[in-house]
Parts: sequence; C-alpha cells; structure tokens
Amino acid sequence: MGPLSAPPCTQRITWKGLLLTVETPKPSISSSNLNPREAMDTVILTCDPETPDARYLWWMNGQNLPMTHRLQLSETNRTLFLFGVTKYTAGPYECEIRNSVSASRSDPVTLNLLHGPDLPRIYPPFTYYHSGENLYLSCFAESNPPAEYSWTINGKFQLSGQSLFIPQITTKHSGLYACSVRNSATGKESSTSLTVQVSASPAIGFSFFNPRQ
Repeated sequence: MGPLSAPPCTQRITWKGLLLTVETPKPSISSSNLNPREAMDTVILTCDPETPDARYLWWMNGQNLPMTHRLQLSETNRTLFLFGVTKYTAGPYECEIRNSVSASRSDPVTLNLLHGPDLPRIYPPFTYYHSGENLYLSCFAESNPPAEYSWTINGKFQLSGQSLFIPQITTKHSGLYACSVRNSATGKESSTSLTVQVSASPAIGFSFFNPRQ
C-alpha cells in the first residue's frame, strides 16, 4: 500500500463589507468678486471643495441664510448668488459641509462693499460771521473707498481737500460755499452748500449828547 494522502484542506473566507467613515474637510469660500459696487454688482460665492454625498449649508451674520430675491442658491446649495449687493447682504458668510457622520464650517468671508458717497455734510453749519474771524469749514461724506473732496465759493474752484480755512475774513468772503465729493470706484458724485454771510465788526465808541443844543 502506498502512503495515505491527507485530504485537501479547505477554508471558506467570508469578506464582510467595511463601513468607511470619512470626516468632512474644512471648507472655504471662493468669490467671483470681493469688492462689489453697492446695488450694482452680482457676486457668486462657492463652497469648496466639491464633496460627493454631502450637504451644503450657508450662514449669514451667524444666522440661517434668508432666501430673498437678492439671495439664491444653486440646486446643490454649493453656490450662492448675491444680486445687487447692499450693506445688508455683504456678510459675513459661512458655509458648512455636512455628511452622515460629521460637519465642518468655513471661516467667515465679508465682502468689501464699495459705496457712496452719500450726501456730504459741512461743519460747523453756522452761516453768520463777523469780519476778523477765522473761517474753518470741514466736509464729511460716508464713502468706501474714502471720497475725494473739493471746495468752490460762488461757483469758483478754491482747493481740493476735506477742510477749508480762511483767516480773518471780511465782508467780501460772503457767498455760497459748496463741498463736492466723488468716489472713483463707484463713479458717483454728490455735493452740498452753505451760504455764509460776513458782517462788518460793530463799531465801538461813544456818542455825546448836549441837551442845550
């Protein structure tokens, strides 16, 4: 008899499916324009990266994103459209990527809204002066970037700058003082005026009365 051969060894191996839990990456927001002009430009914000099987959520000013005619989301919520950005819709914005096991939120992004200039104001608003006084006027207007200032008196250009100073004024300095402002980024201009009246200094002296005359 020959040697007995051992029966072949068989082993059943069963592979069980492994559940892979992948944490969401920290998202970031990209913008088509970080410096929009107020009420003029449309901005597109995108939540990156594109992540399959994930939900995208948006926050504005730390609150759930309100849906208005100026704020609209794409079908996947990954892209946010801002139509005619105003100071109320300039942000800050945050986006969140969420899956079944984790969620991650981006750093906030605030748009640098270019606006103005608003109607300028002249300080002080006094209109009456006496000869010999110093005239100092300043002009201010809300604007981003800061406005460019210029002054005219009775329609004639005097100087560029936010302030106007004339020492020891006389009656000939009476007139219409106008401050004009311009924003080179928005292309908008505005102006305001102040009428200044300068009177002669009151005379100081004595008058004599002779009752016999």
